[in-house]
Amino acid sequence: MLNKIKKIDWVIVFILIALMFISYFILHSATAHTILYAGFEKTQLLYFCLGFFVLFAMVFIDYRIFLKFWWLLYGIGLVSLVLILTIGKTKNGARGWFDIFGLSVQPAELVKIFLIIGIAYLLGRRMGEPLKFVKDVIPIGIFSVIPFALVMAQPDLGNAIIYVVIVIGMLWMGNVKYWHTLIGIGIVVGSLLLFVFLFTNFNDEIKTFFEDQGKVHWYERINTFIHPEQATYDERMQSENAQEAIGSGGLSGQGYLQGTMKNGGFVPYLYSDSIFVVIGEEFGFQGAAILLLLYFVLIYRMILVAFTCKDRRAAYMIIGIVSMFVFQIFQNIGMMIGIMPITGITLPFISFGGTSLMLNMFSIGLVMSIRAHQHMYEIED
Repeated sequence: MLNKIKKIDWVIVFILIALMFISYFILHSATAHTILYAGFEKTQLLYFCLGFFVLFAMVFIDYRIFLKFWWLLYGIGLVSLVLILTIGKTKNGARGWFDIFGLSVQPAELVKIFLIIGIAYLLGRRMGEPLKFVKDVIPIGIFSVIPFALVMAQPDLGNAIIYVVIVIGMLWMGNVKYWHTLIGIGIVVGSLLLFVFLFTNFNDEIKTFFEDQGKVHWYERINTFIHPEQATYDERMQSENAQEAIGSGGLSGQGYLQGTMKNGGFVPYLYSDSIFVVIGEEFGFQGAAILLLLYFVLIYRMILVAFTCKDRRAAYMIIGIVSMFVFQIFQNIGMMIGIMPITGITLPFISFGGTSLMLNMFSIGLVMSIRAHQHMYEIED
């Protein structure tokens, strides 16, 4: 037991503690003196405490257990995604939450880690050899597209995109052939160009379709990003005001609790998706840079663990986790500064949210488990 405790990466732990305090104070500022003030920061602190318990417990659990039962985890994830479409709770136009004992649980978040574990197992069978298109790439594609389709049906574009990023990152590190990569890039670029063409030339028909489906907010987000000059003020409001607030922070910010873009005013969801606005406005470029530095060190330390892995499957899992975090950070901050479309993706360890925070802490715990156990075993067939 003592040997496993010694294997804990305390730099990562200290970074998580720093992120916990940042989240606490930023959540307080985001909701203070607004109609939404409900002690979110105290609830977040409780989630963090539970998350640290999960993280340290994972140190004593052999990560290979999850690899052994990857198919069961995957099945549980698919069943939960199917059930959510019929008995799930709807928020912001998406049916994606279960209410369990008064807590909201989002299965799409949990499926991220199930997907990572399953792909790591499938990639591990190749033992580092180049992936074969029919035997490897296509099965992994089918394995991934099922949860992707179910999450899109909710609809939850944010988490669906994260699934795609996870698959791309893990396939790349799994030694996918270059011509397979070129084909994939061609398909993605072609699909995006076709989408923009159809969206531009059939804009009215697409808007009518989304209105009939009760999902007009999807149309508004896409239209604001592709054709900002055509978007109404209500459609542009979140993006434009977020950029204005961040820009007003300047180098050092306006000061803690001095921001003006509160939830009852100009930027919605400051406690979740838009929380970076509070950081940019109140702490400026310096505060944002410190946060990004913490993220950089966190990612760097996880990559170092991947480099020391004897078990390729463990390294693949870490790459999947890193891909997930990097994209979420880039997407969340990018959509607040206007370089990415608005999606419902939270800022890891900072935004309010029980399911996402617990998943993130579990993911870090899985990295800790790999660090503590992988050296004790030879790679299993």
